[in-house]
Amino acid sequence: MQLSLNQTDIDKFLMVGDKVLIKPKNPQAQTKTGLYLPPTVQQGEKIQSGYIIKTGPGYPLPSQTEEHEVWKKKKEEEVQYLPLQAHEGDLAVYLQNAAYEIQFNEETYVIIPHSAILMLIRDEGLFE
Repeated sequence: MQLSLNQTDIDKFLMVGDKVLIKPKNPQAQTKTGLYLPPTVQQGEKIQSGYIIKTGPGYPLPSQTEEHEVWKKKKEEEVQYLPLQAHEGDLAVYLQNAAYEIQFNEETYVIIPHSAILMLIRDEGLFE
């Protein structure tokens, strides 16, 4: 399933929960022996890689309030999250079958749950 979005700025996107927005890397167009692969073979791979563009806040944690005194006024409690390992700029190796593809400004992105990420490669000096 593909989704086309008519927005102007990707910074307005808010990822929900444990979802991650990834810009897929260009797959190998050629094998080690020199054979050229058609795009359908490249897209059919079970494992893909790409750069993380945005991440959600994480997994929501249950409320930790004690209700011993029910007559006390309840204060508005902020939702707390268990943060994700993935950070913007990381190279993620992920399962293709868990990805939802979207088109934005004529570019392809995928949205995946954090649990579909198999490995992260973080280069601290990449953005310095």
